[in-house]
Amino acid sequence: MEVQIISRESIKPSSPTPLDLKTHKLCLLDQFRNNVYAPRVLYYPLNQDDLSSAIDIDHIVSKRLQLLKQSLSETLVRFYPLAGKLTNNFSVDCNDEGVYFVEAVAKCLLNELLIQPGPNLINKLFPVDGSQQRGQVAGAHVAKVQVTSFACGGLVICACISHTFGDGTSFSSFMKAWAATARNKTSEEEATYTCPNYDASSLFLPNEDDLFHQLRAISNASYTRFFETGRFVTRRFVFDAEAIVELKDKAKSSRVQNPTRIEALSAILSRSIMAVLNKKSSSHRPTLLSHAVNLRTKARPPLSEYLIGNIVWPTNALCTEEEVDLDGLVWLLREAISKFDGDFVKNLQGVGGLIELSEAIKHEAEASSDAKNRIMFSSWCTFGSYGIDFGWGKPIWVSYVGLDGSILELSPVVILMDTRFGDGIEAWVSLLEEDMALLEVDKNLLEFATIDPSPLKLAKQQ
Repeated sequence: MEVQIISRESIKPSSPTPLDLKTHKLCLLDQFRNNVYAPRVLYYPLNQDDLSSAIDIDHIVSKRLQLLKQSLSETLVRFYPLAGKLTNNFSVDCNDEGVYFVEAVAKCLLNELLIQPGPNLINKLFPVDGSQQRGQVAGAHVAKVQVTSFACGGLVICACISHTFGDGTSFSSFMKAWAATARNKTSEEEATYTCPNYDASSLFLPNEDDLFHQLRAISNASYTRFFETGRFVTRRFVFDAEAIVELKDKAKSSRVQNPTRIEALSAILSRSIMAVLNKKSSSHRPTLLSHAVNLRTKARPPLSEYLIGNIVWPTNALCTEEEVDLDGLVWLLREAISKFDGDFVKNLQGVGGLIELSEAIKHEAEASSDAKNRIMFSSWCTFGSYGIDFGWGKPIWVSYVGLDGSILELSPVVILMDTRFGDGIEAWVSLLEEDMALLEVDKNLLEFATIDPSPLKLAKQQ
């Protein structure tokens, strides 16, 4: 698939940011995040009902591109930090320089991409090259967007924000607000998420004393010690509704009588990936299973869904057993997540926040020292991405980008995403190429999952 870059520009807020808002302070939890861009890709076909003899495809695409730019500019008035740049002192310079915006053209039909959309193709839709994906913080754009039009009139919107600035929930609030602005909707519900909450740094107080820098170094060491260097690839393991029901039933136990679909899928994927890693080493290797937990919902009362920032922290479950059943893995996960309760979130707030966080970081470091491998999980299943409508319908598919065999330093990563109708889950699994070759033939996993099915096929299933 050939993709040609047509233009690169900065989309600025439609009105200037007030002087008293020119510096956005990152919160304590943000301060532990690296500058990594986590993209979401939305695929919009051209509805044939939109065509008439008087309006051609080029005209429709041109109008939609203009609408995207104008509505983005208006949205940035409220999401003004996204139009700024990161600094070295844990803040965003809200200088109104704008969102980095790329306009591109793919010389094929959208359906031709969707027949078999591998990471090598999807990466061409991503406005961040490899050298920028994990890079210097100072001067980096907070947000980047690429809109790629196809010969059939379909559009693909790939947007991302720096993880230093915010998490997936923050990003979803922005995308929903942008879409609502494009549709010119002002309903009460939509008015809520078009008004972001920037109180995170007042709740989770930023800190730059010696203890903070020590803890940041410990946390980073716990994360990177499991990195391996090699060719990493990504595959989609898709679980339909029937498979998820069966997995949840298998994962039941007296200790967990109602496993969630995320718990059940995390369990089977953990078991299969651990088996691959153990086979490679010819011995049992204790594995740390890490899940990103949204702390907004753990607070009592819950924090606002529209609170902007990295209101997440990884929970860690150490699996030391060589043979473990699904129900045992579900129990490990639930036990680990239960430690992130209302008291934990409350204690993270205020002047004692760093002390509370130090306990979680020390626990992670101790668990890491006992483990030989680590698998990182992140669920995007509650983000509502399939409801993002800019005025021409909802996306036919929403994807991650994935890895295409480039040489990287990384550890296994699993991202869980809803399928189009919300009843299935796509697991985007990234592993070393030789490990993936073993996972792809795991009979226990393939009993429930299909590897890399066409999104066109998934779109027809309801």
